Amino acid sequence: MKQFYPFLLLPALLLAACAGKTTSKEQRVYANPVVATSLPDPTIIRAENDTFYLYATENIRNLPIYKSADLIDWTFVATAFTDETRPDFEPEGGIWAPDINFINGKYVLYYSMSVWGGEWTCGVGVATADAPEGPFTDHGKLFRSNEIGVQNSIDPFYIEENGEKYLFWGSFRGIYAIRLSDDGLSLAEGSKPQRVAGTAFEGTYIHKHNGKYYFFASVGSCCEGVNSTYRLVVGRSDSLFGPYVDKTGKDMLDNGFTVVIDKNERFVGNGHCSEIVQDAAGDDWILYHGVDVQNPEGRMLFMDKVNWDADGWPYVEGGSPSFESAVPQF
Repeated sequence: MKQFYPFLLLPALLLAACAGKTTSKEQRVYANPVVATSLPDPTIIRAENDTFYLYATENIRNLPIYKSADLIDWTFVATAFTDETRPDFEPEGGIWAPDINFINGKYVLYYSMSVWGGEWTCGVGVATADAPEGPFTDHGKLFRSNEIGVQNSIDPFYIEENGEKYLFWGSFRGIYAIRLSDDGLSLAEGSKPQRVAGTAFEGTYIHKHNGKYYFFASVGSCCEGVNSTYRLVVGRSDSLFGPYVDKTGKDMLDNGFTVVIDKNERFVGNGHCSEIVQDAAGDDWILYHGVDVQNPEGRMLFMDKVNWDADGWPYVEGGSPSFESAVPQF
């Protein structure tokens, strides 16, 4: 699983725009979006200094890194790359949908690199750093679509299981998994892609809860502003590699899913979640991006508490982004 340690924009954007506030009853609350800046496809990690670090698709060139002590107040600290060090296996490509991990004493960042429509030339690469702020050293591509035979090879997700390391990836052409080398920097010798979900999905994140595996993904269109139809969905399995099914028992290989976060009158296009983080009170929290119809300038950062129903299925209150909620406890 993701390893958490125990418990270029204007300078004015160095602090998150929507910090927590206090009600008349002295209960601290936050409002969505938690950062009113475009931070699509967020991934986070809790570092050794008990600080959270967030990485996102490069609306800020070279891939932005933010930090926070409480998941509410976020500060821009750096970019993962510079113009001199950025990956170049897709020379005109953007760096999309990163996935941050701590592996063998290094911060390991998997990333997608693609141009719009480049479904056979895009691919997944990997970079490492000694500290979460970087600087990151690029190790180049793990594979491209035309090399591995999986169309639209983007949106990587790393996970460990029984001492082995795996990468899941894919976007609307099937979700696949493959075994990695011991250092996580290359494919394991002889490993082959294994299909685990159908063509409705992208943005894989797998979370283990009470012995079951929960496959979070996004369906719909991510990037059409107020017309975006993105939704965060889930299926679950007794095994990492499936079969994953929705609440009705329909297999995700057949595009079955259960909706976790849908739209409401203000927030649309909600999806591509981060890792789930548990706070000191034992509550689970998830970050994701969405579009604010009152300020539709990009895909902003949202957060909500994940609840679990009596049958063990995850949900957020109201089934859509909250307008205001009590803050996590750290």
